[in-house]
Amino acid sequence: QVQLVESGGGLVQPGGSLRLSCAASRTIFRANAMAWHRQAPGKQRELVASITRGGSTNYADSVEGRFTISRDNAKNTVNLQMNFLEPGDTAVYYCFGSWYGFGDYWGQGTQVNVSS
Repeated sequence: QVQLVESGGGLVQPGGSLRLSCAASRTIFRANAMAWHRQAPGKQRELVASITRGGSTNYADSVEGRFTISRDNAKNTVNLQMNFLEPGDTAVYYCFGSWYGFGDYWGQGTQVNVSS
């Protein structure tokens, strides 16, 4: 069993920044991939950004150029730097991790509100 704990959510004005962190109870060095998803009210959960074991990243078109995903293997954390936030970014953000032969895991989520 793996625990993923997100932190860093909150209320921010449009154009502002937030940094989300996900702390994993299992070493992320061996994770096939780590990712951030989000779910806005009344919408399906969607992929925001992902990073593979080799460091390759992928972003949703809506956040490309504004968000950056990174991993700190020494601290077993995955971060999401979010800049130039828009009201449309308001959602619960979930950390996701996939370990080959060990399974896929989700965090409990952290709320991000972008509003003036």
